[in-house]
Amino acid sequence: MTFFTLSVLPVTLFFMGLLGVLFRRNLLVILMSLELMLNSVSFLLVIYRSVRPDAVGPAFVLLLLGLAAAEVAIGLALAVNLVRLKGTPDVDAMQILKG
Repeated sequence: MTFFTLSVLPVTLFFMGLLGVLFRRNLLVILMSLELMLNSVSFLLVIYRSVRPDAVGPAFVLLLLGLAAAEVAIGLALAVNLVRLKGTPDVDAMQILKG
């Protein structure tokens, strides 16, 4: 199979995550969409590794997993703080966290 045929699924998942980030207002849904985007990039790097064995795809996958873990920790801390202060996970209510 070619790289193009294998990369259809990760690209589709990436754009589904992008649509979730752009059009949703719930902070938890936005965080899940970001995770979907990061995991689709990891999936694409693994596919690239299977096509070109000399690539450094697995190193980038480990880097992306660390980045995703940090993003989850910061995002969930913001979500808990937002729900505690405003009572809603709506992103428009995050203006109170400025300052």
